[in-house]
Amino acid sequence: MNWNIIEGKWKEMAGSIREKWGKLTDDEIQEIAGKKDKLEGILQTKYGLTQELAAQQVDEWADKIKETITK
Repeated sequence: MNWNIIEGKWKEMAGSIREKWGKLTDDEIQEIAGKKDKLEGILQTKYGLTQELAAQQVDEWADKIKETITK
């Protein structure tokens, strides 16, 4: 998945992000601004995930929404 596509459509992804990671606040979603490393870092903090698990969750989420955002 080309992360640049997600970054470019970040605001459109807010609903999907909230659905997947309900603990994230609107401010955090805005702060992340489509940056993969920031999303992974906040997930580590909020959910107590390891770096590897946070990266895996982000990649799985990106794969699932791939078709939605490229339409």
